[in-house]
Amino acid sequence: MISQQTIQEIQSRIDMLDVVGNFVKLKRRGTNYLGLCPFHNEKTPSFTVSPSKEIYKCFGCGKSGNAIGFVMEHEKFTYPEALKWLANRYNIEIEETESSPEYKEQQQVSDSLHILNQFAVKYFAAQLKDTEEGQTNALSYLKERGFNDDIIEKFQIGYCPESGEAFTREALKQQYSGDLLKKSGLSVERNGQLYDNYRGRIIFPIHNQSGKIIGFGARVIGSSDRGPKYINTPENELYVKSKILYGSYFARHPIDKLDECFLVEGYTDVTAMHQAGIENVVASGGTSLTIDQLRLIRKYTNNLTIIYDGDSAGIKAALRGLDLAMEEGLNVQLVLIPDNEDPDSYVKKVGADEFRSFVKDHKKDFILFQLDIALSDAGNDSTKKAAVVNQMAESISKLSRAEDFTRQQDYIKRCSHLLKIDEQGLTALVQKFTREKLGKEEKKLQRENIVDQNSAAVEQQEAVIDLLFKDEMNEQAVLRSLIEFGSKPWENDKTVADYIFEEIEKDGLEELFDNKGLIQLLQSYKAITQGGSHPSEKHFLYHTDPAINQTAVSLLSEKHAISPNWEKYYKGEIFGREELYKEEVISSMTYLKLKKIKRLIVENQRDLENNPSNDDMIILLQTHKHLKELEMDLMKNIGTVIFK
Repeated sequence: MISQQTIQEIQSRIDMLDVVGNFVKLKRRGTNYLGLCPFHNEKTPSFTVSPSKEIYKCFGCGKSGNAIGFVMEHEKFTYPEALKWLANRYNIEIEETESSPEYKEQQQVSDSLHILNQFAVKYFAAQLKDTEEGQTNALSYLKERGFNDDIIEKFQIGYCPESGEAFTREALKQQYSGDLLKKSGLSVERNGQLYDNYRGRIIFPIHNQSGKIIGFGARVIGSSDRGPKYINTPENELYVKSKILYGSYFARHPIDKLDECFLVEGYTDVTAMHQAGIENVVASGGTSLTIDQLRLIRKYTNNLTIIYDGDSAGIKAALRGLDLAMEEGLNVQLVLIPDNEDPDSYVKKVGADEFRSFVKDHKKDFILFQLDIALSDAGNDSTKKAAVVNQMAESISKLSRAEDFTRQQDYIKRCSHLLKIDEQGLTALVQKFTREKLGKEEKKLQRENIVDQNSAAVEQQEAVIDLLFKDEMNEQAVLRSLIEFGSKPWENDKTVADYIFEEIEKDGLEELFDNKGLIQLLQSYKAITQGGSHPSEKHFLYHTDPAINQTAVSLLSEKHAISPNWEKYYKGEIFGREELYKEEVISSMTYLKLKKIKRLIVENQRDLENNPSNDDMIILLQTHKHLKELEMDLMKNIGTVIFK
């Protein structure tokens, strides 16, 4: 693991404008900077960067965070990967904490494989472009298949010579060990001697999410009976087939922007579509989709469109693993390429625009497509038809998330019509599969569906309570004051933080905090002050707990700032929040107290409506009067007029 000292050094060296400006064109707007959001399509800039607070916030899509979070979101990195990216940018040496010998050994092997693969990529590329054999055997073939120089360069496509030992010999000469060559799959051992595993083949490097080479796919040139069409890297510390989608490194931003992922089978399908300008595409390598691959897609989009050959093999390949996709909440559609074509040949045949139009016009819903194929196979066989009903019910039951309820009901209605069966019967069967799968969740769902609707008055009261209790603006304002002004002086040797915590405890205001992130931030700040110190804003902005981190970023994001041109029209000193912090703190605390009073008034009103006894009625009316007086006093403090 990366040491805390290294993390702190990275945090201290981060330049927010430098990091974000590497990906977004920014213009100064007051004390902040503005640009077009890289996370959604927009024409009017709503993406704001605050260098002083080291945060970004998009007021269009709502995404926000610090510099590390930006790199994670934009590049789809893990936290350690983002730290390493930043460390590399600022020339900071990564220091690892003590770890087990096994972990160290695994890391050493992984690092060695990365270095070897990088050497291999350069070697194979040079063999393709700079040797007579590569140009004659491989480059001419690629050109015939329609590959241009840009796409060959982009995907770092190469060639391994026909000679059985050329690459291995060069790798050994460069001091790479035989064991490492075998583990990487670049070399194989026969009769005690190492040979090139990919000899005479075109090499497709496979990149991970950060662009590093983790393996290779080696394709025969033309049609050949010499072994399989493709040879892939064996699984090792870097290459785990079930977690890889070819082309995902190049497609991650286009998928994110277009909110749709095209999934094809082969490497050449990906490269051909990229060459045509269709870049939101990845390949599964012809295997069944795995849960890890689906989750990789879901990092970028919930919309998956599978584009496969229209033959029977292509149809079967398209259907494999898609129940998993439904469970992951992906919206899955299928497009089958006609006339014995594949995506590679078809996009070259019709061009990019017509290909896009074809995909748009021929998308078929996965569930309904599956039903169509199953009914076609079943024919008039009643036993097979019964099996189809069960198959469809099980597939529909995969849509078990609350937000998928409408989709599920629509599928039940449409499938029951096509199957010519009773809708209620199919509903019952879907529910049976759902119960079998979810088990313990059934009672929870039943509890959530029980709603008390005794009268219109109760509904109105609940709406008022929701409005009062779910709005977190008051609590957020208090936490914002605490983070920004907590260490500032209040009175009688007290700090702002001392005042806020005293008022919260005295009036029992902590019960108003429902948001987990706000509670954690409040408790974290309190714990630090009990030790005699005050945390800085940066402490929370770069907190290791994501809930606290995101809460702090959200609190410190400001949509508006004083225009630098204001002084042209306003003469005199302009006071900012720094000078008026006491007024802001008092206002925030007053509104929070007012919220507590409003809650007590609602609860008291509820008791009054429950037909209390005469004695209780008198007490409740007196309580109501007292609460209203407190409310009016608080309103006077903030200059607000209310009507009785």
